[in-house]
Amino acid sequence: FFSQPRQRKGHRVGLRQQDSCFLLSTVEHGFPHQPSALGYSPSLQLLAIGTRSGAIKLYGAPGVEFMGLHDENAAVTQVHFLPCQVELVTLLDDNSLHMWTLRAHKGLSELLEIGRFTLTGPPGAPPSVTRVTAVLAHSSGELLLLGTEGGHVFVVEVPGFRELEERNISLDQVASSVPDDYIGRRNLEHVEALQENPVNPNQVVIGYGRGLMVIWDLERHVLNLGICLCSVWWTEDGGYILSSHSDGSYCQWMVSGEDEDEEKSDIPYGHFPCKAISKIVQLPTEEGPPFLLFSGGMPRASYGDRHCITVIHSKTHVALDFTSRIIDFFTIRDGDPSALVVLVEEELVVIDLQTEGWPVIQTPYLVPLHSSAITCSHHVSAIPLKLWERVIAAGELQNTHYSKKPWPITGGQNLAPDPPQRDLLLTGHEDGTVRFWDASGVCLYPMYKLSTAGVFHTDADPNDNMNQGTEGEWPPFRKVGCFDPYSDDPRLGVQKIHLCKYSGYLTIAGTAGQILVLELNDEAAEQTVEAKVVDLLQGQEGFRWKGHTRLDVREEPVLFPPGFQPFALVQCQPPAVVTALTLHSEWKLVAFGTSHGFGLYDYQQKNNVLIKCTLNPTDQLAMEGPLSRVKSIKKSLRQSFRRIRRSRVSLRKHHLQEANARLEAELAEMELAPVQRKIEARSSDDSFTGLVRTIYFADTFLSDSSHSTPSLWAGTNGGCVFAYMLRLPPVEHRAEEPVTAQPAKEIQLMHRAPVVGIVVLDGHGAPLPEPLEVAHDLARSPDMQGSHHLLVISEEQFKVFTLPKVSAKMKLKLTAVDGSRVRRVGVAWFGSNRSEDYGESGLVVLTNQGDVHVVSLPTVKMQVHYPCVRREDVSGIASCVFTKHGQGFYLISPSEFERFSLSTRCVVEPRCLVEVPLHPGSSNKHRPQPDGASSAHRYVPSVSPYFTVEKKLTIAFSNLELFYKMGTTIFETGPVLSENAVTSSCRPGCNVTLFETFLFNQKRL
Repeated sequence: FFSQPRQRKGHRVGLRQQDSCFLLSTVEHGFPHQPSALGYSPSLQLLAIGTRSGAIKLYGAPGVEFMGLHDENAAVTQVHFLPCQVELVTLLDDNSLHMWTLRAHKGLSELLEIGRFTLTGPPGAPPSVTRVTAVLAHSSGELLLLGTEGGHVFVVEVPGFRELEERNISLDQVASSVPDDYIGRRNLEHVEALQENPVNPNQVVIGYGRGLMVIWDLERHVLNLGICLCSVWWTEDGGYILSSHSDGSYCQWMVSGEDEDEEKSDIPYGHFPCKAISKIVQLPTEEGPPFLLFSGGMPRASYGDRHCITVIHSKTHVALDFTSRIIDFFTIRDGDPSALVVLVEEELVVIDLQTEGWPVIQTPYLVPLHSSAITCSHHVSAIPLKLWERVIAAGELQNTHYSKKPWPITGGQNLAPDPPQRDLLLTGHEDGTVRFWDASGVCLYPMYKLSTAGVFHTDADPNDNMNQGTEGEWPPFRKVGCFDPYSDDPRLGVQKIHLCKYSGYLTIAGTAGQILVLELNDEAAEQTVEAKVVDLLQGQEGFRWKGHTRLDVREEPVLFPPGFQPFALVQCQPPAVVTALTLHSEWKLVAFGTSHGFGLYDYQQKNNVLIKCTLNPTDQLAMEGPLSRVKSIKKSLRQSFRRIRRSRVSLRKHHLQEANARLEAELAEMELAPVQRKIEARSSDDSFTGLVRTIYFADTFLSDSSHSTPSLWAGTNGGCVFAYMLRLPPVEHRAEEPVTAQPAKEIQLMHRAPVVGIVVLDGHGAPLPEPLEVAHDLARSPDMQGSHHLLVISEEQFKVFTLPKVSAKMKLKLTAVDGSRVRRVGVAWFGSNRSEDYGESGLVVLTNQGDVHVVSLPTVKMQVHYPCVRREDVSGIASCVFTKHGQGFYLISPSEFERFSLSTRCVVEPRCLVEVPLHPGSSNKHRPQPDGASSAHRYVPSVSPYFTVEKKLTIAFSNLELFYKMGTTIFETGPVLSENAVTSSCRPGCNVTLFETFLFNQKRL
């Protein structure tokens, strides 16, 4: 899947995990970050995107994906497929050309770089002589024409990148062929465009930036425009050339052997100054007028900031308005033009040109995950079929505005097996939305979008329709695309998500202390959502909240569409960011935490059960929200200087005694354990010590070892763990009798390191199952006979306590050993790839160094660790989320998730095959079209070894047809004819290309 030098990170391990655990980066989901180039192969039906970081990504049918990475840290400026071949050429901004191929290996294709080339000019020539500005992949499949900044055109043979000096088109040659009236001081500088005549491949139009166009063949024709040229297009009948210009105009020129007259000149959007038309395309239709498409050309003063592509057909004229800069576009043809594919800076948009109204076709991949900035993620494995179908049904009601046409890019074959289970990835966004993604396979497919903004009053106008322009407006704008990075209110941002896949309950927590509880409903409902205020300060005096205010809840009934609908709302006071959230759908309880404390809410009775303030009296920073601009800089500096002063005093006072004691201790420990760092205890005066980092429900032993009880656990940033016993009324009285909570235990870690995870292990040492998991026969009942254990994961170590006494049993140090700190933690099941019945539970940990560790349970021993995320990628580490089956996701850019797997049994990666095209069909009509059959039967030697009988017969009949065209006699030379035998049967004047094709077909047979 990955090309050299970007290898997949795969590491096998020893011990018991040798057949169940390794690390593999499998696939990247989402939209490529900072795209810079677009390419398309009509014969392969493959799309290629190059990025500023030097990546090249290929996409075909859903599930067909390839990726390569250039050695050079340079942006990809152009991508060109060789016609009817599996090779493509990339041009980087360092002026280097690279050849890539899709090579078959063990029945699967892989993208490999097979060559690189840089133009070299004569000694002493300036760099502009060889600075490539335009590339033309000739229809023969053997030549590249490279236009340069100095006005020269170099001809290079591919795939070997051999410069054909005798065929180069020098500046002097062009100047000698151009009439003196057309030669200006700088008219022949900078080749802006190269286009091949679709009818006669021996003719090429060379467009210079200053407006001069030269048709180069045996008879050199010249077209002088006098206006700065931006692009050219040669119509398919070869009779006209279209040119677009920097003043927003385009011209249509008639090409003949005698005179070249300007047929048409037009400025589509008025006589006021307009922006340049950067690209223009004209496509014929079988019946009726042609399609005209061009990008840019908007009036500079009024709409100069718009990113538009204009489509004109017959009397229909639409200016497609995108929300980000246009990179490039192309059309897909099925006889008539069927789809317009536009790559913009933040998304890929496909327009259906055959359906009335030209609707958008929903993309199965390359979906902009960052249409609103991602703020959190939540993964749910093994979704029940009923819930899955209900979510899909709710999502389909939101997609009625999309085209019904299938996805038009269908290249390659997806050979990956069907996913063994249905997985959901939920992403929370800055605009208050939660998006549901099908994360079962290679494609991260959008299923459903939930918005929480309707519950609150915001500045957005609900009647504002951004998708349609005003009637009679000129230019006739139409908004397209879903990228919308602007949030009406940053307080809507989603911070935590928890979904119960068995009951269909969902809870969402936001930036302004709001916690919504939602239930899946298949019908629309109009209802009022009442807010329950929770005062986490518990009346403490001397504190004043300096952050943002709470959101205003709508008092009137709100109509909610089918899908997840809110029925309960908890509002924390102060309205700080919710930092911890969990849901227990069997007990009908939601627990939440902020920087001020935590609470427990009964969403069946809509009552508060528990409120606990964890705020440290010295912690003033907890009173300032993330959106507050009032920061106590003076206090921070004062605290820093005080710590430095205290450390210096203590250093001078006890320097000798501590040094001697430390030396003796280290010498003693060297014989027993590896060298460990000494970890200083954190001060209780540190900021945000009361911030709640994790919250956890468990049915375990707290009061005695014979009776289990429901419990709630909360861990704080100051290393404190609170445990509460919960009393739940019987099921028959659950709706009337209240749920009560009483404090049971409190643990203070010695080093006061932040608690990032809490897990209770049953008598067998296995983590407790999820709520309702046992009731649905999807997990075995936990062992309630043996003693339970409490595993507390802090940033520095893993510590196991016995229950109910809460006495320390064992621990595993992390920071003291390698200096790293825990950032993300999860429990995963690692199934063996050798035995279906065997597997182990393990603790998966991501550190601030970007390393992934697997810790065994219940022995808490370090098993393996791998480098996973770059240590400098702080946002990637913070965004990581683990799955229940040993996989993980993290953001490698604002728009892309990297998927990795630690399990040998659960690996999701592209497995696809792209075969060499045999015959270009009508749907793969390529422009420019070759002359006769010269390139219709061009193939590369790297072919798949797997051919069916039908394919062999097709090749055999093709060879018979070739012999008929060549007018030769078939000689009996065995099943595979030798090259000499074929050559000796040629008569003079026969088409050599047909012989080459015949020979290659025989070798394939």
